[in-house]
Amino acid sequence: QEKLAEFGGGSVQAGGYLRLSCVNRGYSVYKIGWFRQAPGKDCEGVATIHMPTGGVRYADSVKGRFAISRDNAKASAYLQMDNLKPEDSGVYYCAATRDPAFSSSSLLEEKYDFWGQGTQVTVSS
Repeated sequence: QEKLAEFGGGSVQAGGYLRLSCVNRGYSVYKIGWFRQAPGKDCEGVATIHMPTGGVRYADSVKGRFAISRDNAKASAYLQMDNLKPEDSGVYYCAATRDPAFSSSSLLEEKYDFWGQGTQVTVSS
């Protein structure tokens, strides 16, 4: 059983919404982040949340449309994605780390130690 697992991907039309869940089954972590990768493109950090404080950071491409939240009791995080666009399509991964630092670099994939398997999000125009 994977210790970090994503749920909630799917196919929607542009303007629609999805809510992704990152279920943490065993890690004690300081940050959970969401990343995405489209075919032929680099992995992009979308949003991250600092679990103790609730501090958040977003990529400019999703600000105002996506919202990350957490449930400390479950050590899990969620990504509400509204007003989806075709360019939001890709495999979405959640990742976690025990590094307590929280800064602009917290959206970099190399800052994360544990990764889920990913969930596909497809937005059609």
